Amino acid sequence: MPSIASRSRLPSAGHILVAAALTAVAPVDSTFAQQSRSPILDEIVVTAQRREENILDVPISVTALPGDRVDVLTAGGEDVLALAARVPSLYAESSNGRLAPRFYMRGLGNSDFDLAASQSVSIIFDEVVQENVILKSFPIFDIDRVEVLRGPQGTLFGRNTPAGIIKFETRRPTEDRDGYISATLGSYGTKNVEFALGGSLNESQTLMGRVSFLSQNREDWVDNGFTGEKDAMGGFSENAARIQLLYRPSEAFEALFNVHGRDLDGRTASFFRANIIGPGNNKLNENFDRDVVFFDGGGNNPQEAEAWGSSLRLDFDFGNGMTLTSISAYETVENRSLGDTDGGNLVFGPGFIPFPSETQDGLDDLEQITQEFRLASEASDRLFWQAGVFWFDSDFSVQTFPFFVPPTTVRHENTAWAVFGQVAYDLTDAMTLTVGARYTDDEKDMTTPETPNPQPPVNVSDEQVSWDVSLMYQLNDNWNLYGRVANGFRAPSIQGRNIAFLDPNPFSIADSETILSTEVGFKSVLGERVRLNGAVYYYTIDDMQLSAIGGNTNSNVLVNADKGRGIGVDLDTEILLTDNLVVTFGGSWNDTEIDDPNLRTAICAQCTVLDPIDNEGFALLDGNPFPQAPDHMINFTARYTLPVSDDDEYFVLLDYVQQGDTNFFLYESAEYHSGTIWELGLRAGYVANGGQWELSVFARNLTDEENLKGGIDFNNLTGFVNEPRIFGVNIRMNFGAY
Repeated sequence: MPSIASRSRLPSAGHILVAAALTAVAPVDSTFAQQSRSPILDEIVVTAQRREENILDVPISVTALPGDRVDVLTAGGEDVLALAARVPSLYAESSNGRLAPRFYMRGLGNSDFDLAASQSVSIIFDEVVQENVILKSFPIFDIDRVEVLRGPQGTLFGRNTPAGIIKFETRRPTEDRDGYISATLGSYGTKNVEFALGGSLNESQTLMGRVSFLSQNREDWVDNGFTGEKDAMGGFSENAARIQLLYRPSEAFEALFNVHGRDLDGRTASFFRANIIGPGNNKLNENFDRDVVFFDGGGNNPQEAEAWGSSLRLDFDFGNGMTLTSISAYETVENRSLGDTDGGNLVFGPGFIPFPSETQDGLDDLEQITQEFRLASEASDRLFWQAGVFWFDSDFSVQTFPFFVPPTTVRHENTAWAVFGQVAYDLTDAMTLTVGARYTDDEKDMTTPETPNPQPPVNVSDEQVSWDVSLMYQLNDNWNLYGRVANGFRAPSIQGRNIAFLDPNPFSIADSETILSTEVGFKSVLGERVRLNGAVYYYTIDDMQLSAIGGNTNSNVLVNADKGRGIGVDLDTEILLTDNLVVTFGGSWNDTEIDDPNLRTAICAQCTVLDPIDNEGFALLDGNPFPQAPDHMINFTARYTLPVSDDDEYFVLLDYVQQGDTNFFLYESAEYHSGTIWELGLRAGYVANGGQWELSVFARNLTDEENLKGGIDFNNLTGFVNEPRIFGVNIRMNFGAY
């Protein structure tokens, strides 16, 4: 069956099909082998459907970021939040520093900061789900690519994927010896080192290995104006490593073993800053000073995490297109984070602070075990199918210490299992139909084993069937059209955080939310120098899970809205304007709305609420946008190269990101939203010896924009902002067949 860019399914052991539709951007290959001829857009291969495929042939809305693009974003020591708005419809934020990121796709996510909170966007690292929010913050290094799958992904990836998935694929061991070493020095005492080395470990080339290492470090740079201590906090030391062994004795079998770990130590919990907003608007006022806080608590914001995990993937090729894949994985993590929640002090403020507040949270002994078996068959030239089973088990405790009462410990247990299957069939030479379904059984238990006021155990469970149907049509040699209808769900949730704050009814439960999403789109390659992809989508959510956080009740309560809906557009493009100038553009527009005339929540203590208020002082939320859902996002890059020989070149890379107006909470107020904000990045350097060496200088947040990113609303007009400008210099050496 002909197609835009070779429609072959690229069968390989253990790689399997999903089905859905896509939009994608990827950079042109900038290696020097192309400098002697007119460059063209490279083919992009992804595993969005659990097997290797040309991205143009995948009926899902997908964007693929190659590893070198990610390296640019994290050059100054940034964490996974650097991906926010860098991909159409993808947003991320955190009120917990370098830990516990919260992800949103097409406006849908979960703003709950509790360490047991579930999310609507799932993180998959080397095909292993990272369910807990701390696991989702694992450092990104030695990455081959990041795949962002928009829309419900419940058929192949399961519950808690109604918004989409972010898949991180690390570089696997190969027979060829390759690797790199990269060192960075930057402002605020930033010192980063990355190293990777891989290749064959025996003469028969049946055993291959790869070791990767990351060290990110920054010195303290924020003064505490209350204690008078200079450079009291803001620094961190993050070390992470990964070891992989690949055993391939024949074409019929391979085993990939992966072990990884991290150690974070720093003073990087989010800097909550008292009364820096408004009042009456969302502008940063005279109380804001990026380099100074006035904390009388929080112990200078210490934050730490230790984690390690391992996985074993086994691929069996039985011939005749039949493959069996087994993935067994184990993850464990512990962490602690302490912060001055009110963002100031009663004596100097800044501004009015009615009472002091500091809180410490942490995970104790999180253990996650997953097991998956998948069987796939290229049954004929027109038919492909796959089926599998999946098991998930998680057990951890969350300890909360507000300091005015003894600490409390809440234990969470979650078990789930699923069976799934999917079929793709070529109805004609130009049209492919894909149908999939998954049955999931999910159960959660919460107990209070070490709590001054223990509560009866709480249990929730649900059984759901997720499904998707997609149709892809090849209009001509340049254009593919697709349509997709998909259903997904987020499993029921239990919130027990309020037990730490002496709430007489400390537990709240949210029923499963279900989503029905419809989208149509196109994918195109115009000649060899333009890639243009777009999608239009509409979704509705029943029993939408929301977190009513903060307000003058200082609570964290789960609620179900009757309905929610979202509508929007995603657009990606990449253009080779000249042989030496490549530009990419990504944009998305998103409109979301809560539909529940009876839903209400507590409001902030000192802000200007714009919603109707009922006779008990609660805001009515019907018609409000989803929290942390930017109304638009724009990203742009331009890379210009100036060759000086066949093997050497100068380059300049500019990147720009814009985030549209974003409401922080369920209610709307004059203060707690971002407005339209943006950042600019720049990188310039010299590449030598056909890409073996690179020396560059860079700036992240080049113009030092001071952007409001979130708030704490129960006590005063507290907010937190983006990262400061970072200047730096980087030297990198690639070796072997890299």
